[in-house]
Amino acid sequence: MKLTKNLGMLLLAIWLILTGLIALTSFTFTGLPIVMGILAIAAGILILIGR
Repeated sequence: MKLTKNLGMLLLAIWLILTGLIALTSFTFTGLPIVMGILAIAAGILILIGR
């Protein structure tokens, strides 16, 4: 299996997987929205700058 070299796409994939797992399992903790927001912003910025 080959992982992508684009860090933005990798972070986006992690964000999507976590979002799906959270929805399916109702997993939650106090800082979850902050962590997910930071992950989404980082992925978006890296995709925009092409990394």
